[in-house]
Amino acid sequence: MLKHIFYLIPSVLFLNLSAQTADFAFTNAKIYTSHDALPFASAMAVEGELIVYVGDEQGLNSYIADDTQVFNMEGKLMMPGIHDVHQHALEASSTAGGNCTLDHSSMINGLISELTACNPMPNSNGWIVAAGHSIFSLLDLDFPAKYYLDDIYLNEPVCILEETSHSVWVNSKALEILGIDENTPDPPGGHIFKHWSNGEVHGILMDNAGDAVLQVALASNPDIDQNHYDGLVEYGLPLLARQGITSICEGRTYFKQSYPEIWQEVYNNDQLTVRLGLAPWIYPDDSDDQIIQSIKSMYVDDHPMLNSRQIKCYSDGIIINATAAFHEPYDDHLDMPFNQGLNYLDKDRLTDLVTKLEKEGFDFHIHAIGDRGVTEALDAIESARMTNGDLGRRHRITHLEFVKESDIPRFVALNVVADFQVAADWTQPDAWSENAFFVGPERAMNFMPLKFFNDANALITLSSDWDVSTVNPFVGMENALTRAPQNLPDMETIVKAYTINGAYVMQHEDITGSLVAGKMADFICVDQDIFTINPEDISSTKVLSTWLAGKEIFSEHDFTNHTEEAAQVSTDWNVKAPLGQFQIIVSIPSADLNTIELYSLSGDLIIVKKVLNQSKAYIDASKFPSGQYYLKVYDIYGNRHQDQISIIH
Repeated sequence: MLKHIFYLIPSVLFLNLSAQTADFAFTNAKIYTSHDALPFASAMAVEGELIVYVGDEQGLNSYIADDTQVFNMEGKLMMPGIHDVHQHALEASSTAGGNCTLDHSSMINGLISELTACNPMPNSNGWIVAAGHSIFSLLDLDFPAKYYLDDIYLNEPVCILEETSHSVWVNSKALEILGIDENTPDPPGGHIFKHWSNGEVHGILMDNAGDAVLQVALASNPDIDQNHYDGLVEYGLPLLARQGITSICEGRTYFKQSYPEIWQEVYNNDQLTVRLGLAPWIYPDDSDDQIIQSIKSMYVDDHPMLNSRQIKCYSDGIIINATAAFHEPYDDHLDMPFNQGLNYLDKDRLTDLVTKLEKEGFDFHIHAIGDRGVTEALDAIESARMTNGDLGRRHRITHLEFVKESDIPRFVALNVVADFQVAADWTQPDAWSENAFFVGPERAMNFMPLKFFNDANALITLSSDWDVSTVNPFVGMENALTRAPQNLPDMETIVKAYTINGAYVMQHEDITGSLVAGKMADFICVDQDIFTINPEDISSTKVLSTWLAGKEIFSEHDFTNHTEEAAQVSTDWNVKAPLGQFQIIVSIPSADLNTIELYSLSGDLIIVKKVLNQSKAYIDASKFPSGQYYLKVYDIYGNRHQDQISIIH
């Protein structure tokens, strides 16, 4: 309860028996409300689950009684709880995918060495599961990629998720179980790579072809489901509260893998600490009739904590795999049998599904990265509008990495929300040139055109896509402000994108998203004023307290012991690791899950590694040039330890 800034105001001075009294009163604060009528206030009162007053101290007095707890905020910033309307909380929290994370910069021999050293065991479905490689380490191998896995796993199926999650690397046993051979056609929205030398199945399954593997490898069973549940309750939900996040939309709800039932159990056990919007996933391999039948039965509306009234689908893939859908051909399309990307759902199917399911009350949440993918998503929504009339649906297109300027006004005309994720370093302007390999330097510019959308008065939301990017919203806020020429103009615009605009997407702007009397008391307090500090300092903002429906669900004081246990980094270059490689050894004190990151002095991320239930982690240093580096360790509670280290060969 923020006890370090707590005191009771003598009630005799302010008691007003004719007014509603409050459980909690906050005074001497800087309160950003996300409401245009009163953007800033200095006092707030909460009774039960609701805000009953927002304004100045004089107006607050009548809400204070003998038993009101009054907090002197000492000028600290309060604001609405964060809405993260596109993240994968269940998948990011679960340990069902194992704890073997490969180095995305490694080539094939390094990957096999790392996998051998990691020694993952089969999961409860009998699959070896790992993650982290780059597809570019596999494409041009002399032999099909499956054989490199066969050398160490001949009898167990192997599924290794590529770093972007848009392809998987499998062995021959996995292909046998899946029934994939040289005669298997590409599924909708997917591609089965054939080896360049002889047309043999390579072992690389792209986009929806890879999704099908994950459905089998991580199929619902009691053990997998328990991993998902435990990950949410023990890791994911506490982390969201620590980051000030009080409402989320799931990036995709795999209902065939029991995601809705797992979330429902979390809620039934009174452990759900965010307002949740589920988004049933459209499986592209199902017929439209199957899709409509399944999803119609999942509609849940008007629940303050758990709703299912959005639908998630993909229009296209991603640029780094040359599967994002473009109007013009790729400059390099990785020798796939298509050169303008692919569609999970073509425009006709998407139009039919939007037209039928929006009449059932659903809003569509459409993944579209390439400019053709965006155009076709807008076309589908416009066609549905022409058939059904304006039903008031709040459809949303997410990612929007490449957009034709002529399509931007259509978002306003069709009332389509533009959802961006800019927290990752690769979304910043100094990284845009990396896309020129695929689409050329001209198309690579104005990546994620935030400014163009804001200038057109489109409704913008900002989200994380966790764990593709960090879940920390203040990193996204800083990047949104500093990514000129495609930046947002000010912090008020940015905070609204994370609060009231997100509430609109979730159809609960009447109960949360802004701090207004009569709404739910979902709010946070932070350690610095993000409206006035240097923009480059916004990302270092820490949440001091998070409240949901009038209850404090996170306070920094709950984590004092963990804060004192900073991770220690040792640089012992003479330890002989299992493969005789020079290692960075990271000693970890107590937290169950840690993230380790290695950066160059210029700030380029070189390695990210997740470590679960280990006291030490090892990073192969033999492949890095001698020099100075930054090593950062984040524990389960969000604490960070950083050291500058030297690599000397």
